[in-house]
Amino acid sequence: MLEGTGLISYLSAAMHQIVGLLLQPVIALLLLLVAGAILDSGIALGERLSRFRRWQSLPLPELELRARRRIERTDFYARLGPLLGLMGTLIPLGPGLAALGNGDVKILSTAIQVAFDTTVLGLLIGATGFVLGRLRRRWYDALLSAREEAEASLTAIFHATNNSSESRSENNKEARDDTALAS
Repeated sequence: MLEGTGLISYLSAAMHQIVGLLLQPVIALLLLLVAGAILDSGIALGERLSRFRRWQSLPLPELELRARRRIERTDFYARLGPLLGLMGTLIPLGPGLAALGNGDVKILSTAIQVAFDTTVLGLLIGATGFVLGRLRRRWYDALLSAREEAEASLTAIFHATNNSSESRSENNKEARDDTALAS
């Protein structure tokens, strides 16, 4: 029994050390994602205000590829932000609650502050990603639909012009044949 308890204590201590090492990278990633979400919001605003003028000249496959990549990036923010926020919440609470057990309220208050800050940042990143993703889907769907309709109407005009040119050529040929027969 004692051997199992020693092993569990050892594994628990190792796990605690590993989890403790994760807090700084989680906070760094949260700050990086906040900066990325702010930058991406500016890019989306610029796209919308310019009415996608740069995108109008792109071939349809390139347009679809760019739209898909930007939507995937915002989906990444929407999923990863809250996940990292939750990690940043839970990691400091363990030592904070242990400090409360020892009567050290100062460590607990610091842990709770870090926990709430990371939660808010994670939710901010997730909400930004969610809103940008929804808006971009709507904008890109409208842009792609307009481009596909324009290409379809150009194709229809081309075929109609081509068919009428062929009809005129056939009529001219028949008229020449009739004129040749008449002479």
